[in-house]
Amino acid sequence: MIKYTRVVDDGWDICPGEPADVCPGGPTPDKVDDFVEQWQRERPDLDLSAMALFARMKIFVAALATAMNRPLDQHGLTPGDFEVLGALRAVGPPCVMIPSQLSEQLMMSRAGITSRLDRLETAGLVERRLDPSDRRSFRVGLTDRGRVAIDAAFAEHIANFTRLANALTAEQRENLDDILRTLLRAL
Repeated sequence: MIKYTRVVDDGWDICPGEPADVCPGGPTPDKVDDFVEQWQRERPDLDLSAMALFARMKIFVAALATAMNRPLDQHGLTPGDFEVLGALRAVGPPCVMIPSQLSEQLMMSRAGITSRLDRLETAGLVERRLDPSDRRSFRVGLTDRGRVAIDAAFAEHIANFTRLANALTAEQRENLDDILRTLLRAL
């Protein structure tokens, strides 16, 4: 039977039916090990360690996305909504930007930003107003409701990151950060 690292504090139990001491944290065989073992039998001439590393990374990223989106769902936000509201909130009071700034910061097309803004405006989380200095354009700002929503969702988002990061020591976090920076540069 394949066993995974047990995570139970947020309701996940990926060693169902096993006592907690049978599935402790740390390296235990997983699906990736099984897959590598199968390939190693077929191709013993290849070093599959890199494949195993990036397969685990892919699995981690998918699970991370799911876990990080949970607080957003609870606040009725999509990841895209969160990005727009977060960008507006991060610029500080009065939390206003022009759509082209949002488009550039979020690396999205203007049409994509417009679609997100339409949804957020309908939900009462942002408002668009004509730019008094240039009546051909408008500014987008958080409403009071939008500020409350992003502040609550952001606090929970950070709490999720902190909970996950606390599974590592400070030294491990620093090493992982350095490793990820190196890998990003290698791409």
